[in-house]
Amino acid sequence: MDNRLYTKAGYVAILGKPNVGKSTLLNSLLGQKLSITTSKPQTTRKRILGILTEENYQIIFLDTPGILNPAYLLQKKMMQAVELSLSDADIVVLIIDVSADPGAEATLKEDFIYESVVKSKKPKLAVLNKVDLLKQEKVQAIVDKIESSGIFKKVIPVSASLNFNIRAVLDTILELLPPGPKFYPDDIVADENERFFVSEIIREKIFELFKEEIPYSCEVLIADFKEKDDKKNFIQAEIVVEKDSQKGIIIGKQGAAIKKLGQVARQAVEEFLQHEVFLELRVKVRHKWRSDENMLKAFGYSRDND
Repeated sequence: MDNRLYTKAGYVAILGKPNVGKSTLLNSLLGQKLSITTSKPQTTRKRILGILTEENYQIIFLDTPGILNPAYLLQKKMMQAVELSLSDADIVVLIIDVSADPGAEATLKEDFIYESVVKSKKPKLAVLNKVDLLKQEKVQAIVDKIESSGIFKKVIPVSASLNFNIRAVLDTILELLPPGPKFYPDDIVADENERFFVSEIIREKIFELFKEEIPYSCEVLIADFKEKDDKKNFIQAEIVVEKDSQKGIIIGKQGAAIKKLGQVARQAVEEFLQHEVFLELRVKVRHKWRSDENMLKAFGYSRDND
């Protein structure tokens, strides 16, 4: 009998507040790094689609920006990506940082999470992340409390960064996954091209190297990408900032800061592409780009009507 008749396939939205470990969870579930991760909140700006395929199932994970009250247009676009992912999902995974204050129970009562996630009739899974930072008795008490609410099909404590209990999350998703044919070819792991992931890698390094408002004021665009089999790939990237002073910080004294950024970004890009790269970075000022509708659309934040 043809096993293909028994395939399961569906979309799984990974939702949560900023910096709870959504991208780390996605990478752990996929078994490879797809989404960028940093210690700073709001690292993820666009939803990232990651595809896990085996013979009899295909899970399309949707990594989303952290849920927040938007203060400017870019953040509004980010929340539209969250809403779109929730709408597309067959299964909803709400990830909660159990080490954070005020805690898991308070998270469930926050307006957007309560109205959009808690009230959703879609199958829901609660993933309690960073349990390695709490005593086991405290973790169990939180698990018991959330289980008693009856909101979720299952409550699973994990440590995404330590890859602890990730298999339990995957097994539960497989139980809830609807039957149906695969959506993508078996060898596809993402729906974005290499340009997108290279820009994300450079942005990750900006988050790691710079402080305060600088990472949040930057966008990275790939202006040129030339693949060369027998030579280094040529990549020209534009770092867009909002102020002249930010441009000065990115470049640094006598170009020291941008040189360091170029070095660490190039190494990470080469690791991703498995090919040597010549990386050229340029910095451009686009005043108030985070609140400019046209610029945001040009930068790929144009999913209002999807």
